[in-house]
Amino acid sequence: MPREKKPQSYYDDIKKKFAEERDLRLAYRPEGTSQFTSELTGELAKYALDPFAGEKPEREPINDTVEVLFIGGGFSALLTSARLREKGVESIRIVERGGDVGGTWYWNRYPGVACDVVAYDYLPLLDEMDYVPVNHYSRGPEILGHCQAIANKYDLYDLAVFHTTVTSTVWDEEEQLWHLHTDRGDHMRAQFVICANGTLSKPKLSKIKGMEDFTGHSFHTSRWDYEYTGDDLSNLQDKVVGIIGTGASAVQAVPELAKQAKELYVFQRTPSSIDIRDDWPTDPNWARKLKPGWQAKRRERVLQLSELSPEKKAEMDALPREEKIRRQENANIDYMMRIHKRIDATVKDPQTADALKPWYMFMCKRPCFHNEYLPSFNQPNVHLVDTHGKGITQINPTGPVFEGQEYPVDLLIYATGFEVQKTGIYNQITGKGGLNLEDKYADGVRTLLGIHSHGYPNLFIMGGYQASFQFNLTDMLQTQGDHIAACIDYVRQHGLRTMDPTEEAEEWWVQEVINHRGKTSRNEECTPGYYNFEGESNRRQDGNYNGGFRQYFTHQGEVRKRMAENFEFS
Repeated sequence: MPREKKPQSYYDDIKKKFAEERDLRLAYRPEGTSQFTSELTGELAKYALDPFAGEKPEREPINDTVEVLFIGGGFSALLTSARLREKGVESIRIVERGGDVGGTWYWNRYPGVACDVVAYDYLPLLDEMDYVPVNHYSRGPEILGHCQAIANKYDLYDLAVFHTTVTSTVWDEEEQLWHLHTDRGDHMRAQFVICANGTLSKPKLSKIKGMEDFTGHSFHTSRWDYEYTGDDLSNLQDKVVGIIGTGASAVQAVPELAKQAKELYVFQRTPSSIDIRDDWPTDPNWARKLKPGWQAKRRERVLQLSELSPEKKAEMDALPREEKIRRQENANIDYMMRIHKRIDATVKDPQTADALKPWYMFMCKRPCFHNEYLPSFNQPNVHLVDTHGKGITQINPTGPVFEGQEYPVDLLIYATGFEVQKTGIYNQITGKGGLNLEDKYADGVRTLLGIHSHGYPNLFIMGGYQASFQFNLTDMLQTQGDHIAACIDYVRQHGLRTMDPTEEAEEWWVQEVINHRGKTSRNEECTPGYYNFEGESNRRQDGNYNGGFRQYFTHQGEVRKRMAENFEFS
C-alpha cells in the first residue's frame, strides 16, 4: 500500500519546529564546546581514574628506541600492527593509558554496553582471526576479548607498555627520530609514531555548579564502579540513582539500571533518536559455511547498498540543487516521524512520550538503537526529568536541582561523553622547527588524508579530522591502517629514513575537504551536539572529508601511487 503523500507545508512546519528546538538549546548554552571540561584535575580527578586496572605495577623508566610506536591501544593500533607484522616489522610498541588493549572497549564497561554496528561488519580481522561473532550485535566483553586475541596473535604484548600516558612527542631533526616522554618518567625514541588515541577517548563532564560538593557516590560511565554497584547491579536495590545525559552510553545503561535501582532519575537535555535493534544469536550453520574473504565481501556489499545506482545517480544529478535538498530533507523527516510514532506506541504516559521525541534531522546527533530503553520509562521506579534543552546547571550536596526542585540521589552517574577526534589528548606534539601541532592547527586543520601533516615526518594520525567519517568506524580505520603500513613499508624497502607530505599535497587535500563540506546549511541547522561542535561556527576544513568513503579509499591509493610527488623523503 503506497504511503500517503504529505503536502510540503507538513515538512516545512516540522523544519520550523526543528529550528525552534535548536535555537532553544543554543540560547541556554551559547558557549558551545566550552560548556564541557576534560581537564579532570583536583576534585574532578577521580572521574578519570582507571577502576579496572587494580594496583598500578611499579617499573623502572624505559629508555630505548623502537621502530614503530603507537600512542593508544585500541582498534587503530591493533589493525595497523597486524598489517605491519605481515610486512615483517618486528619492533612495535603500544603505549596505552589503560591497563590493557581495547581502547573504547577497555574503558566502556558499563552495564549493557554493546556495539550499534552489526558485529560481522564491525569486528575487524575476522578472517585473520578465524572468528565469527556470537550475536548479530556484539556486547562489550566480546569486543574487548577480540582486541586481546588480536594482540596475542600478533605478539603485541611483548613490547607493550600499559598504565602509561605519553605527555610529549618531539621531533629531533638531527637524529631523525621522535622522542617521547611519559608520566612514568620514560624517554622512548621511535622512527615512526602513530597517534591512535581514538575518536572518543578522553572523558568530559558538563560544567555544573556545585558538582564538586556532591556528598553521594558518583562516576563517569567510562569509569564504571562495579565495587559500588555490584557486578549485577544488585547493590542498587536500596539506592536512588541519577544519570545525567541521554546519549548512546545512557541509552544502553538505563535499562539495566532500571531493573535494579530502587528509583532511577534520568536527567535529559536533548533526547536521542531510538530505533529498533534487530538482534539474534549467530546461526552456527551459516557461520560454518563461510568462505575465506567473507568479511571483505560483506563490507563491500554494505558499501554498495549505501551508494546510488548509476541510473538513480543520473536522475538525482539532473535535479536542481534546491529540489535535491528538499527531497533529502523530506525523506529524513519521514524517518524521524517514524521514530516519534514508535515512541507513542511504546511509552504509556503521553507527557513522557512527548519529552522523549527528538526534534532534529536524523544524524544531527548520534543515532541509537535499543529495544528496552523506551519501555524502561513505563516502570514505576523510572522517572524522566526533562530539562527542555536547558540541562542540569546546579548540583547540591544531596543531588541535582532543576527549576528549584532538588532530586536527592545516593548515586550520580555522568553519561556526558568524550572529547572528539583530538590528536594529542594528553600529549604535546612538536614537529620541525619546534612547531606544536595545536599551534599549526590554530588557523585550520591541515593534513594529507587526515593522516599526515607537513612538518611532522613519520607521524601518522588515525581517526582524526579530514579523514572520512563512517558509522562503522573500524572499516575506515582499516583503510587507514593499510595505508600507514604501506607507507612504512615503502620507506623501509627503499632504504629511506623519513617521509613528510609536501605543502602542495597538503594544500590539495585541505581544498578537497573544503570542497566537500558546506554544500548545505545542515550542520548549523542541527541541534547542538558533538557532531557539530555543540553549535559553534567552525572553519570548513575543520571537519571530516565528506566526499564519500569509496572516494576516500581511492584517494589513499592515488597518493601512494605518486609517492615521489606527494612526499619529501630523506
